[in-house]
Amino acid sequence: MALRQLRTEEDDILRKKCKDVKVFDEKLRQLLDDMAETMYNYNGVGLAAPQVGILKRAVVIDIGEGLLELINPVIIESGGSQTDDEGCLSVPGFVGKVTRPKWVKAECYTRDGDKMIIEAEDLLARCICHEADHLEGILYTDKVEGELMEAESEE
Repeated sequence: MALRQLRTEEDDILRKKCKDVKVFDEKLRQLLDDMAETMYNYNGVGLAAPQVGILKRAVVIDIGEGLLELINPVIIESGGSQTDDEGCLSVPGFVGKVTRPKWVKAECYTRDGDKMIIEAEDLLARCICHEADHLEGILYTDKVEGELMEAESEE
């Protein structure tokens, strides 16, 4: 595993649409491992491949319940509404209020190419939506209601 360089909001790659993963091989597994290590190193709860400069539809998430890897995720159902502060490793030091669905159902693949359905609510639903947006070239700052605020330091 290796830390990957995080891309920040001024990097054009974050505004590009990602391509579907078609080959489920060792290269993909290495990318997922590196993404997880990078996410944990920066104390994030989610990371999408474009955030490390790779235009592939791959996401890692861990809200404290264990690592999830979503390949080619597509949100197929959603409902409800939740508004809360949201931040992003690619927009360091800031948060903003964003409204997202309260629950989602997504279809995706595992690292081995097995199709799966994931249902999520609350924070996990928010993370899935946030990371799925990254795959479309959308940042949470595009959806912030009001102004961005400086994130409180964790020190």
